[in-house]
Amino acid sequence: MSRRVRLFVGLPILIVAGLLLLFLLRGPESTRLLTRLFTRQDATWVQMQTRNRWRVGMDPSFPPFEHLDDSGVPVGYDVDLAEAIAADWGMQAEIIPIGYDSLVDALQAGRIDSVVSALPYDPRATRDVAFSAPYFDAGVRLVVRAGSPITSTASLHGSHVAVEWGSMGDMAGRRIEREGITLQLMPYATPDEAVDGLLNDPAVDALLIDQVSLRQAQGQGARIVAVGPALESNPYVIASPLRAHDLQDRIAATLAQFAGDGTLADLEARWFGPLPEGIGP
Repeated sequence: MSRRVRLFVGLPILIVAGLLLLFLLRGPESTRLLTRLFTRQDATWVQMQTRNRWRVGMDPSFPPFEHLDDSGVPVGYDVDLAEAIAADWGMQAEIIPIGYDSLVDALQAGRIDSVVSALPYDPRATRDVAFSAPYFDAGVRLVVRAGSPITSTASLHGSHVAVEWGSMGDMAGRRIEREGITLQLMPYATPDEAVDGLLNDPAVDALLIDQVSLRQAQGQGARIVAVGPALESNPYVIASPLRAHDLQDRIAATLAQFAGDGTLADLEARWFGPLPEGIGP
């Protein structure tokens, strides 16, 4: 076969390949798809399948997400979440206790497969690890008593607002003031004291507090409710190795499934307590 004939025969293949490449480049997942075409198989997922275990690192010192029970066994929202995800894959979750500051290092060193530990999304770390979609947002909320006329930050003019001193809620309150809304911040030493101020001090009209503290108070029966969107977002995510694309895809699919079928809501109610009757999410 002459060189011209070989070129003619190979030309359609080159055209098809070029069109495929252009198609891939048009989609939002193009970079990831191209990376997967030219990189090795996901070694993390292969090893997980081989041992039938998902090694999950967490710092068991942040209840109700993770803590040690009286027997020294890790329990909590994140433990149940990890076990439910692993079960969905037909695997077991192996919980590996690690100090919070060492979690990402352990992930990069290959000692664990993922981090599930009330880990906030950190855009600065996206070059080192891959983050899932959020499964819980611990951000700051504007909270009022049930039946309050306050429905948003715009209706806070002239209000007295409880905050934990130096917290994200305190900072959110100062930002609201800078935006021109006149209010009086009332600092408390702890989140519990700030919640108690809203519940029992008639002079307190509203509260700026994180979603974790809010849900803990609601689970204990406090008839308080968040209004408006989160003022500061603080999403908790699952971290995995950058090249663990198969693992990342499976985490994404399972979290989406759990969000849709009520599993995440059930976990929240189990570890924070149910919402008081008549109080919506």
